[in-house]
Amino acid sequence: MASMSTVFPKSTSFLSQPLTKPHKSDSITTSISFPSRNRSLRTLRVRAGLIEPDGGKLVDLVVSEPRRREKKHEAADLPKVRLTVIDLQWMHVLSEGWASPLRGFMRESEFLQTLHFNLLNLDDGSVVNMSVPIVLAIDDQQKALIGESKRVSLVDSDDNPIAILNDIEIYKHPKEERIARTWGTTAPGLPYVEEAITNAGDWLIGGDLEVLEPVKYNDGLDRFRLSPFELHKELEKRGADAVFAFQLRNPVHNGHALLMTDTRRRLLEMGYKNPILLLHPLGGFTKADDVPLSWRMKQHEKVLEDGVLDPETTVVSIFPSPMLYAGPTEVQWHAKARINAGANFYIVGRDPAGMGHPVEKRDLYDADHGKKVLSMAPGLERLNILPFRVAAYDKTQGKMAFFDPSRAQDFLFISGTKMRALAKNRENPPDGFMCPGGWKVLVDYYDSLTVTGNTKLPEKIPV
Repeated sequence: MASMSTVFPKSTSFLSQPLTKPHKSDSITTSISFPSRNRSLRTLRVRAGLIEPDGGKLVDLVVSEPRRREKKHEAADLPKVRLTVIDLQWMHVLSEGWASPLRGFMRESEFLQTLHFNLLNLDDGSVVNMSVPIVLAIDDQQKALIGESKRVSLVDSDDNPIAILNDIEIYKHPKEERIARTWGTTAPGLPYVEEAITNAGDWLIGGDLEVLEPVKYNDGLDRFRLSPFELHKELEKRGADAVFAFQLRNPVHNGHALLMTDTRRRLLEMGYKNPILLLHPLGGFTKADDVPLSWRMKQHEKVLEDGVLDPETTVVSIFPSPMLYAGPTEVQWHAKARINAGANFYIVGRDPAGMGHPVEKRDLYDADHGKKVLSMAPGLERLNILPFRVAAYDKTQGKMAFFDPSRAQDFLFISGTKMRALAKNRENPPDGFMCPGGWKVLVDYYDSLTVTGNTKLPEKIPV
């Protein structure tokens, strides 16, 4: 694990000096007017400090440094399973405890619980939410090579051992069932399915994971890939008595910022002293027309440099999970993982984790189902769900504001498609839609695609 001086460099505008930390004994009783399972206001006893991770303890599957040489020697003599890029991203997720209390790629019982119930049963009789299968596929040839071995070595594209999977179980990969249950459709053209499932092996292999070293990408962004443990330390250092998480896979415009700053205002009104925003962009696989991570991170940096978000009360970190675009099923995974990062509030918007139908001209999911599912999903009872208020460009004020239906004619809705079209054409959006520095990054990104002839994404750039 990197030292704190490496993880939180003084030069970055994303992080700042720690804020005053409240006493552990401080507590607040408040009425929270957010959706609950009984559709009424609920009163919570809130104590200063971070929410407890699922299962009571963060899982850390990285081998301790003194044992790494020994484990690498062990791995060299085991049957090998080569990981794809997406497999590596899921291994990263597991290794740092984002999926706590899961300790490795799923065995069949865990896979079926996840697929059909969106949860995992724990030994003490409790349940935790788990809506997305985290599995590893192998083909017939790999299965034959493994034979009767109960352990395998997981290797990278150069056949370097990076992990050991212990006490393995191999079982059939029911692709159609997996796709139908996760996405609610088997229509062709689902990005993650085509990338990671359609051509994957017909078997799944699960077991307990030992990761030989912390996962690093060496792309200039590793300093922002804070593990749940590192996030806990940073949030405690800042004295957070509430943490509200905001996931996004797009550039931040001023409407997003309005939602985030208004959320902090509401939490302060509830009695919290120091709510901290966890701005948590998704860092794994995304579909081809999404803005790549490196450019998004550069754009987020400009948002903080321009003062659209307050660096003193914002922590920006990369969430390493791949993106499935599985709507209400996937948004539960996004929320559950943020519990393990210390968040007790989660901001959810319109059609979270959704996308257009791959065949028909319509949304794949109902736009409101994501937030409704989160308000009643088993295993997420401890997480307070904060639905978006609708923000749009107010032409009378020249800025992003909360939509007022009584004067709808004064508002302009700028969709992501429209935003991308403006940036591609080097046209400026209305003043107040996005900070100038952030908009320039977006324009520069689309300019880079023109230079490369749109045949490939540009190389990652350091932040």
